[in-house]
Amino acid sequence: MAVNARPTRRRRAAHFWNDARVRAVTAQIVLMAALLAGAVYLVHNTLLNLERLGVSTGFGFLWTAAGFDISQTLVPYDRTHSYARAFLVGLLNTFYVSIVGIVLATILGFIVGIARLSSNWLVAKVAAAYIEIVRNVPLLLQLIVWYFVVLGNLPLPGDSIALLGGAYLNIRGLFLPKPVPEPGFAWTVYALVAAIVAVVLLARWARRRFEETGRPFPTFRVGLAILVLVPLAVFLLTGAPLSFEYPEVGRFRVSAGLVLLPEFLAMVAGLSVYTAAFIAEIVRAGIEAVDRGQWEAAYALGLSRGQTLRLVVIPQALRVIIPPQTSQYLNLTKNSSLGVAIGYPDFFNVAGTINNQTGQAVEVIAITMAVYLSLSLAISAFMNWYNRRMALVER
Repeated sequence: MAVNARPTRRRRAAHFWNDARVRAVTAQIVLMAALLAGAVYLVHNTLLNLERLGVSTGFGFLWTAAGFDISQTLVPYDRTHSYARAFLVGLLNTFYVSIVGIVLATILGFIVGIARLSSNWLVAKVAAAYIEIVRNVPLLLQLIVWYFVVLGNLPLPGDSIALLGGAYLNIRGLFLPKPVPEPGFAWTVYALVAAIVAVVLLARWARRRFEETGRPFPTFRVGLAILVLVPLAVFLLTGAPLSFEYPEVGRFRVSAGLVLLPEFLAMVAGLSVYTAAFIAEIVRAGIEAVDRGQWEAAYALGLSRGQTLRLVVIPQALRVIIPPQTSQYLNLTKNSSLGVAIGYPDFFNVAGTINNQTGQAVEVIAITMAVYLSLSLAISAFMNWYNRRMALVER
């Protein structure tokens, strides 16, 4: 029995290593161990070199006074606040310009993408020219043109361009009337939130009704009426508790009001126009991916071209549009770091200033990488959820 035991164990070992799953798991374990060992070595070596150079490590610097100002702040901030607060201000600026850019790029991209397929020769060619020119010019160059050529040639504050509604435009930015809420305005906000919830429920009911009966419901018109009329009624019943602080033009400056800095305007214009060119091609490809029979069936039912696009084609095209469009949203968010070239105080710009003042390069770079990674993962998670919602489900 003892003589045959060794060959049996050998056969079992050979069978064990011949299993593809065992080899795959073992290779992954070895690879992860090697990567972990390499990471530990790099961290240990970095800490030793920093200690040899007399450079302090750690994140304690985040709670010391920053000592520098930031031109655009969405939360209260001055030079006496901490570096952590400065990081927060930069993060909010990046989030702000990214959200505004994504919304405008999506709207402009859909318009241009649909125009690209227009039966009007001039409209189609203008849309095609816009796409080919904009997406083949580097974004950094476009930002510089927007900031130094377009906005940089606006008049001085004393010669500001008067716009509708008491707004003014000059070389220092766009000055708008600043809303000042008064006591009781909270009820209007509550009414707006309730109206949004009502519109969401209405849309779900209209979709179920359409699936069950085939009868469409004017969701857009009714929903828009609810969103406008309900808050407006509450606003008027509470005595219109909202006033405006209008900009006042002086000889050398514009005081009061709400200002959008030229750096912000250049970033929004550059990012949205550039990204919209790519989104337009994605929209065009998604619409053309829908079978031509869907168009013909919709026309046979008496639907107009606009109704066919809105009710039949675009809902089917979204399953093709959303995945690559997610990449464009990610690109726009990361491209906002180019704002450092024109002085926009985004997260990357603020992080560079903090790095120059503190010398905490490792920590600052780690925070910067973590922030952009978190933003990208959050956008991807939301778009993946939306993609699952819009996917065609077989019954």
